Amino acid sequence: MAFRAPEIGGWYIDLQLNQHFEVVAFDDHERTIEIQYVDGELSEVDMEGWRQMSVESAAAPEDWSASYEVSREDGPFEEMSNSMNDPLATLESELFEGSDPF
Repeated sequence: MAFRAPEIGGWYIDLQLNQHFEVVAFDDHERTIEIQYVDGELSEVDMEGWRQMSVESAAAPEDWSASYEVSREDGPFEEMSNSMNDPLATLESELFEGSDPF
């Protein structure tokens, strides 16, 4: 199998373990790759270990946010979507000095 360089944010499948994971960090100095499996487990592998893995690129799983313990209700998504629909909602109302509020 050809060597596939890891990309941060890229999703892969470990063919031996049949597990999807995302590359979340790469340490150039230590030459290690930090990966996070769909279940939230973090792992670190060195470049030699990466070369020995049977890895293929994969699409992100449908519920990839589950590993980060984030749901739409917990995050700022609702608030963001409301303000994105009304651009004036993000403006702060300030009166300029010397202006009439009416």
